[in-house]
Amino acid sequence: MQMPVKSGPRFDNFIQSPKVRVIDHEGENLGVMFTREAMEQANELGLNLVEVSPNADPPVAKFLDVGKYRYEAQKKANLARKTQKTQDIKEVKMRPNIDVHDYEVKMRNVVKFIEQGDKVKCTLRFRGREMAHQQLGLDLLNRVRDDVEEIAKVESFPRLEGRQMLMVLSPK
Repeated sequence: MQMPVKSGPRFDNFIQSPKVRVIDHEGENLGVMFTREAMEQANELGLNLVEVSPNADPPVAKFLDVGKYRYEAQKKANLARKTQKTQDIKEVKMRPNIDVHDYEVKMRNVVKFIEQGDKVKCTLRFRGREMAHQQLGLDLLNRVRDDVEEIAKVESFPRLEGRQMLMVLSPK
């Protein structure tokens, strides 16, 4: 038994129905005819008979150049893949006792990443006795959230994982 093509129309020898409604290569409806007769007409034109709507009664078949059809479908898929935007996760690491200027530099990066359409993971690392002052870290992450409130939304609120506090921001 032959396997059908992965997706899209079914080609020549897969048409099971004895009669099909035929559409020629220019889009004209030729009416209902026997499958064998339609295949012969397609071969005379140097084209293939392709079943485009197998669930219709009778099924609809069209004269197509299969090689050209597959080539154009592949080009369309490549173009779609090229134009799609993938969303990366960028990470910004901070400490609870960060200085004002360092904070401003980190915030410029956060804003740049969000404007590029990427998600931002803010990581706050606690060392030693800083673990006793987790409220300072929470206040800092809330300050980050408030500073980018216009352009970003919080995807995952601050949570503590071991010695790190994490928060994820995504573009609005």
